[in-house]
Amino acid sequence: MARPLIQMALDSLDFDQTVALAEQVAPHVDIFEIGTPCIKHNGVNLVKALRAKFPDKLLLVDLKTMDAGEYEATPFYAAGADICTVLGVSGLATCKGVIKAANAHGAEAQIDLINVSDKAACARATAEAGAQIVGIHTGLDAQAAGDTPFGDLNDIARLGLPVRISVAGGIKQSTVQDVVRAGANIIVVGAAIYGAPSPAEAAREIRELVDAV
Repeated sequence: MARPLIQMALDSLDFDQTVALAEQVAPHVDIFEIGTPCIKHNGVNLVKALRAKFPDKLLLVDLKTMDAGEYEATPFYAAGADICTVLGVSGLATCKGVIKAANAHGAEAQIDLINVSDKAACARATAEAGAQIVGIHTGLDAQAAGDTPFGDLNDIARLGLPVRISVAGGIKQSTVQDVVRAGANIIVVGAAIYGAPSPAEAAREIRELVDAV
């Protein structure tokens, strides 16, 4: 398997704090994710700023699109996003719209399986439609209730679909190697890095753990 990518979730609402955190962790991560609250608050200008500052990093905009897929995603791809997310629960037509926008910009679409009842069926259908990434996502509210992404990750990995699998949901130093071994291609880390006394050191530690598997 190719070296797993580490995705840093940038969740602050503050524009300058977001850019500063990205600068701290940049040597150790592959993808900067502009989280949903962050992109709603700061808009497309943050995409442009990060694209200009980090031309060699992948940028994911976590739009969680629910309708009007092509229309909503297009300006973010045009601003420099490499990946935009669309909710699997939005339905196949909306997912196809984001896939179309991605293809038009030489970029990728990620299907977020959060709250999808039949995750395997959604993953199959959207992979067939051309999605490049499927996201296993245990959200903050579900994490607070004790849920983890491991069961869903195992189920989706077993399908052998021609997509990369992204995993998010409370991943930290003690669990990141298990996520890699279970078949994740993209590992999303948020609080374990940005909540650490030294985000740069935490990111370096995560990178070393991933690379050691």
